[in-house]
Amino acid sequence: MSGQSITDRITAAQHSVTGSAVSKTVCKATTHEIMGPKKKHLDYLIHCTNEMNVNIPQLADSLFERTTSTSWVVVFKSLIATHHLMVYGNERFVQYLASRNTLFNLSNFLDKSGLQGYDMSTFIRRYSRYLNEKAVSYRQVAFDFTKVKRGVDGVMRTMNTEKLLKTIPIIQSQMDALLDFNVNANELTNGVINAGFMLLFKDSIRLFAAYNEGIINLLEKYFDMKKTQCKEGLDIYKKFLTRMTRISEFLKVAEQVGIDRGDIPDLSQAPSSLLEALEQHLASLEGKKVKDSTAASRASTLSNAVSSLASTGMSFTKVDEREKQAALEEEQARLKALKEQRLKELSKMPSFATTDTLPTHVVDQRGYSLPFDLFTGYSTASQAPPPGALQVDFESVFGAKATDILKPTMVGSNQALCSINQLSDKLVGDDLDSSLANLVGSNDIHWSQPGEKRLTGGSNWQPKAAPNTTWNTVSMTPPVMAYPATTPTGMVGGYGMPPQQLGSMGMMNQPNMMYNQPIMRPPNPFGSVSSAQMQFM
Repeated sequence: MSGQSITDRITAAQHSVTGSAVSKTVCKATTHEIMGPKKKHLDYLIHCTNEMNVNIPQLADSLFERTTSTSWVVVFKSLIATHHLMVYGNERFVQYLASRNTLFNLSNFLDKSGLQGYDMSTFIRRYSRYLNEKAVSYRQVAFDFTKVKRGVDGVMRTMNTEKLLKTIPIIQSQMDALLDFNVNANELTNGVINAGFMLLFKDSIRLFAAYNEGIINLLEKYFDMKKTQCKEGLDIYKKFLTRMTRISEFLKVAEQVGIDRGDIPDLSQAPSSLLEALEQHLASLEGKKVKDSTAASRASTLSNAVSSLASTGMSFTKVDEREKQAALEEEQARLKALKEQRLKELSKMPSFATTDTLPTHVVDQRGYSLPFDLFTGYSTASQAPPPGALQVDFESVFGAKATDILKPTMVGSNQALCSINQLSDKLVGDDLDSSLANLVGSNDIHWSQPGEKRLTGGSNWQPKAAPNTTWNTVSMTPPVMAYPATTPTGMVGGYGMPPQQLGSMGMMNQPNMMYNQPIMRPPNPFGSVSSAQMQFM
């Protein structure tokens, strides 16, 4: 079985339609291809764990869903992707896994499709157990043992006695689950299990380094502990010696499969005389007879043991530094390749020639000079004109710069204030009548149309009596009412026109009707009010 299956392609297409890029990437990272998950897919998932708008539970559920497959390849690669995110992803991912009651329920997994499926199913069950134990350990201590600070001022070295006796057994359980993977060099036969083994190898180094520092702290406090604490501490130290033997066998397998010898730490066991000194101290606390030992000999034995374990810790530290340096060199190589690719793309442009030094500006195909950026090309902050924009040389055409031509004429605040004051003095008089007359007669402000000024006659206007309307025949038209003598003629006819006389239409005569209510309608609201306009009927 090689290459992506039809099921993989259909599943990826479904996620493309639904717009779920995370689920699509999970699907592509866990295909049926017998090879480890591709780096580009794992890098994208790591990037997703660092984004605040990505739903971490959805990402984890997508990985859990892939483990329900019957194919050992899909399930194994799902476990590898999950482990990779736990190691290199954001801590939010591990926190979510630790908050779940159950993770992988693969204790009974078995792929019966072939002989290889039977063999790999065993390692899938062991691998899933270790990942479950890793999440449980994080839930119990609220940190990852493989990422804690190490050294003299590290987490395990500065822990008090009570907390130390509770924490070291948690490390032991996680270490047991890792070493139970129990793979031989001849069983690492495909890229899938090899990818899982490399992650377990790196975890074993970091986990045992924290374990080793916890034991150093325990030994330094052992002779000051109480009887019950000494009993627990002695049991912890005996288990530590057993696990040191198992971890050395695990590291030998890593060396056999081709891992660089410089990436494998050297383990130094404490002298056997230390175990004897610890047992005698516990026996003395229990009241048993033991051979006499001086405090000087006991301190010497303890010092030798601590120095041996400290040298092991230094070996782990060198491995970590070597790994960090390799990661840094890999990142620099990737950036260099990206730089060369970018230069190759820019060299194809007609107005750009590759030189030893990078230019500060480049000329694009439109003839614009743009700031040059190596990775993004043209600077996003450049103010280049859009394609097809017309370029005009204002200085050659108009004899001045465009900014000078288009500059608005600004009036000084003092000058504007003086003009306003003069206009106010001109229009506003001592009394209301003269002020309104000045406003009407001002040449600067036109309050009415010329036709209205001609018809009203200004201040010499005299009201005229409106003629009565005579109805000669019967009509359904409502009766027309005659206006009083004070009603302006222009207002009756509308828009300054005199009212038209209705001809004889055979209508019945209607009695004249007059309104008895006074009406005051000055023709000019801004002129002086005459006495004739104030007469009442």
